[in-house]
Amino acid sequence: MSLSRQQLLDQLAQLERRYSQLEQQVVQLAGQPDNKAYQQTAKELSDLRDLVLTFRTYQRVERDALEAESIVHAQTDQEMRQMANEEATALRQQQKALVTQLEGFWREQHQEPERPLIVEIRAGTGGLEASLFVGDLYRMYTKFAAKRGLVVEGMQLQPTEAGGFKEISFAVKGPGAWSALQYERGVHRVQRVPQTEAQGRIHTSTVTVAVLPEPEDVELPAIPAKDLQIDVYRSSGPGGQSVNTTDSAVRIRHIPTGLMVTCQDERSQMRNKDKAMRVLRARLLDQLKHSQQQRIASDRRRQVGTGERSEKIRTYNFPDRRVTDHRVGLTLHKLDLVMEGALEELHAALQAQGEGQGAAPQAPAG
Repeated sequence: MSLSRQQLLDQLAQLERRYSQLEQQVVQLAGQPDNKAYQQTAKELSDLRDLVLTFRTYQRVERDALEAESIVHAQTDQEMRQMANEEATALRQQQKALVTQLEGFWREQHQEPERPLIVEIRAGTGGLEASLFVGDLYRMYTKFAAKRGLVVEGMQLQPTEAGGFKEISFAVKGPGAWSALQYERGVHRVQRVPQTEAQGRIHTSTVTVAVLPEPEDVELPAIPAKDLQIDVYRSSGPGGQSVNTTDSAVRIRHIPTGLMVTCQDERSQMRNKDKAMRVLRARLLDQLKHSQQQRIASDRRRQVGTGERSEKIRTYNFPDRRVTDHRVGLTLHKLDLVMEGALEELHAALQAQGEGQGAAPQAPAG
């Protein structure tokens, strides 16, 4: 997310307060350095140190600059006024350099690493049409990824009896995966006439999309076996038909959070378990990131928790061949091309306006 200078300073002020709290906590926990809470607190303190100390220097320079400027206005002695004016000018120049440095630190902390992603598409409101559009978006993303030289690996499919999907999860690998797909997170709205609609009425449905970086071991430690409930069962397709005759489907429930993932795409139970664990770890990392953000930005927490998830980011209107991205107010009358993976024009407009840059990945609604 691109921030104005004032927004950046507001965010830094919150981080500075968080840093002061961490300093106190480290002192309180110092007598037990092997304690997990101490290690986590010390790491968060270390991660924030350069950013916060630079911000404190900025605040000190701001105070000194204001004091020098007040002398300029209050002094009647010409020589003293000139000296104060020169000092104020030098301090403001130092301030500009510090702002540039702070912006660099902020980008480093909020830039997503280049690593494999897991994309989750889920049917929202709209019943059958929503489930059908899940498959349409999956096809759009696979075509877009292919044009970018990215590799798509299917992870989880939950088909419906009517031929749609409740949910599709897939991994995307390759250089630039995050920059290619970061703008797709949110609620997608589709407006079209269902094939079953005899009177030609347009139905409106929604689908949610989440883009989650796959966690690294250093970010998300191994999950204890006692925290997992793993069930195996026989895979089944739409209408309950058997996909294969072995108990290869896997359902994994993370007991502390209640998160549940199922996978039945592979004939091998081990491969299904591996894919399900990858999806589960990505969701747990997403939750962890949200909890970290909640501690340092209460206003952002309200956005992530309610508004952003419920607001549509894009509308696909099939009767008019129109696609509208509501974040930048861009409408293209080339829906057929967009559904074939031509997302470049939409992404260019979002990038120019700074939408989506560095924002934390969010989980889909529902």
